[in-house]
Amino acid sequence: MGGVPCIVATRLPVATIVSLVAEGATPTDIVANYPQLVADDVRCALEYVAATVRERELPLRTGA
Repeated sequence: MGGVPCIVATRLPVATIVSLVAEGATPTDIVANYPQLVADDVRCALEYVAATVRERELPLRTGA
């Protein structure tokens, strides 16, 4: 997928999982909609993103 981080043995981008969680989906919801996944895949995707963000300094926007 052109260097995009994906769930192991799938072509499902980690960003898709993160977006679903941000929209309110639970790991159970995600696994129900993507039967090739297991709950641990969702956890690992979130851990990956957390580690990636920890490695970078990201400016926070202030004000409206």
